[in-house]
Order: sequence, then C-alpha cells, then structure tokens
Amino acid sequence: QVQLVESGGGLVQAGDSLRLSCAVSGLTFSGRAMGWFRQAPGKEREFVSVISRSGGITYYADSVKGRFTISRDNAKNTVHLQMDNLKPEDAAIYYCASPRTYSAKARDYDYWGQGTQVTVSS
Repeated sequence: QVQLVESGGGLVQAGDSLRLSCAVSGLTFSGRAMGWFRQAPGKEREFVSVISRSGGITYYADSVKGRFTISRDNAKNTVHLQMDNLKPEDAAIYYCASPRTYSAKARDYDYWGQGTQVTVSS
C-alpha cells in the first residue's frame, strides 16, 4: 500500500531553520510529482510547494518563496522541505502529498501523509 511518512518537525524560534523529510513507499516515486501543504489551527489546508518528477521544476506559495526549498532524491524515494528564516505564521501541521499531475491544488492530490507539526515561537 502507499505510504507517505513525514519527519523533521519540531519547536523552533523565529528565524531558525528546519528540514522536513517525507519517505514514500508503495508507488513509483520517480513517476510522481510531490508536494507539501500545511494547515494551521482554524485555517484551511494551504499549498506550500510542489516539485516535478525529475526535480527540475519547482513552485512555491508566495508566502514561503525565498525562504523554503523543496528537493527530492529519487534514489531514496524521499522529498524534503528546507525551511529557513521561519516565522510564527509558518506554524502548522505540514503534509507531504503526491498529485496525479503536477499541481498546486489540493484536489489533484490523491496520496497524503499524516503530517508533522511545526511550531515557531516568536
């Protein structure tokens, strides 16, 4: 069965960095784009970033552009999200997900992880 398992979340101070990872199994990883979403308490799930199958194309939400970097290792079936200069408004549960096609829309994603908590103190 398909599994997406996130790791790397935690409690940091504003300005710090975190690197999230997502280990994927049960699907042809190199044949799928991969994305990250986040959901803060009381808010809707929002798109963060997506990376193409080869890793050559990436796209970011305006709120994280220039601070977050998505990458993938197709040999290890892993996707990462490097988050630098974290802000309190970045606090959320972060979800790794795989879409049917390269997309920033949640409705296009058919596989989701359970999420990892990121907390940023000011």
